[in-house]
Amino acid sequence: MCPGAFAKCLGITLLPLSVVCVLCNILLFFPGGTPVESKELSEEVWYFGGILGSGVLMLFPALVFLGLKNNDCCGCCGNASCGRRFAMLSSILFAAVGVLGAGYSVVVSVLAIKRGPFCLEQISKVEKKWKYPFENSDYLSNSASWGRCEQPVDVVHWNLSLFSVLLALGLVQAVLCAVQVVNGLLGALCGDCCGGSRGAQATA
Repeated sequence: MCPGAFAKCLGITLLPLSVVCVLCNILLFFPGGTPVESKELSEEVWYFGGILGSGVLMLFPALVFLGLKNNDCCGCCGNASCGRRFAMLSSILFAAVGVLGAGYSVVVSVLAIKRGPFCLEQISKVEKKWKYPFENSDYLSNSASWGRCEQPVDVVHWNLSLFSVLLALGLVQAVLCAVQVVNGLLGALCGDCCGGSRGAQATA
């Protein structure tokens, strides 16, 4: 497969992943599917890992990868001095942006999963307090302790599920962008195979 066509496949894959990440981050603002006050949300939700990192920043490399297949062999964007090799080489920069964006989302997700959600906990018979009850404990291996969070309802399941999805998709996005770095280098060094296809079309 030509480097340009392969890059287009990567772009097609990255776009829906970005949309899913944005949706996951939006859902984190509604723990348990219900709206809550902003002060009742975990800090990591406000870091916008899925919206900024795996979402907006990932759109740039995705759109660039999609456009590589349509670049003219003798130039890109109508500029004859800018060849396909340079276009493939420039895609490496956007791939690096994608890796950074995905990496940011992964880091935020890991921190959120490790710390646990911000919720209302019964401290004593007469006192309740909003806090991070799991930040100093391994709550992942002790699901029985999740009941300590009284409000928002099911916030532990909600945050853990969505941040886990963001973590997994962020890793996939980072790998795809890293693959494009290699693909971009190959395209810059060896060129794309569009010349052969054009020659065949001209002959026909």
